[in-house]
Amino acid sequence: MRVPLAGEALAKQKLAAFEQLQPEFEANFHFIQDVHGQRRFSAFPVTETVHYLHALWVCECKERLLSVHMNIGRYEGQQCLSLLRRCQEGETAAVVAFLQLKLGGLPFADLTRQIEATTVRQADDGLLQRLVHGRLVLLNRDMNLMQAFDAIFALSENDLISEVQVACAHYGHAPSQIEQQLAEVEDPLFSYAPHPLLAQRNMQVMNSLGMNIMILPTDLPGERSWKVVAPTEPLRPFAETLIRGYLTLLSRNNLRKHRFVGQVSSRGSGIASLVVLNTEM
Repeated sequence: MRVPLAGEALAKQKLAAFEQLQPEFEANFHFIQDVHGQRRFSAFPVTETVHYLHALWVCECKERLLSVHMNIGRYEGQQCLSLLRRCQEGETAAVVAFLQLKLGGLPFADLTRQIEATTVRQADDGLLQRLVHGRLVLLNRDMNLMQAFDAIFALSENDLISEVQVACAHYGHAPSQIEQQLAEVEDPLFSYAPHPLLAQRNMQVMNSLGMNIMILPTDLPGERSWKVVAPTEPLRPFAETLIRGYLTLLSRNNLRKHRFVGQVSSRGSGIASLVVLNTEM
């Protein structure tokens, strides 16, 4: 049996394994972004459905190799491998359910209400443009789902199995390979072992990928909606800053509207006075 490695030695082995995976990860990450609405496919053959499940597995491998906290299972890669194995055996319903869960059930009505409310408010902060763009992305995702279903449902059971088997062989997911891939998840390289080297590498990779999907002018720094807009200069003194949570708490217990002065200790910088003037009931 292999003895689990620890610390920097394991981190360096994880990084070396990720270097081999990185080109495939980046290509599949972009493909997932496209399927999720960055692109509207004119057709989505069965081969692309297999590609999508494969891409989710590859992205999970990246999360495991770089030990991304709390996100290792978000791509559901192991489930994708199981679905590919079952689909090659003629079980299609589970794949259809998975695709519908991943790509369907989108909040078009809620987004439309937000767009209407923003239009009435006439705010010139980029929010309206972002909401309209987001609704189009979701519409693309829903259209991609329908294209995938159209390709799956158009084939007979035997033809569907045949196409799935050919596509799975192309992406390295024949039944025997899937068994090996599922077993490899137990390898120390795929274990959750956080380390600064892994965190740094993950940030570098994801920052680089994120820049490629910032396509709206309102995505750029300084052009975002009011929640992340650059602060107005000059800033108020820290001691005069109103803390919303503290203000609300005081308002519920201060019927006489007394003025409160609290002491907030700051390690290494002495005592700072925080003045909160209650103005609410």
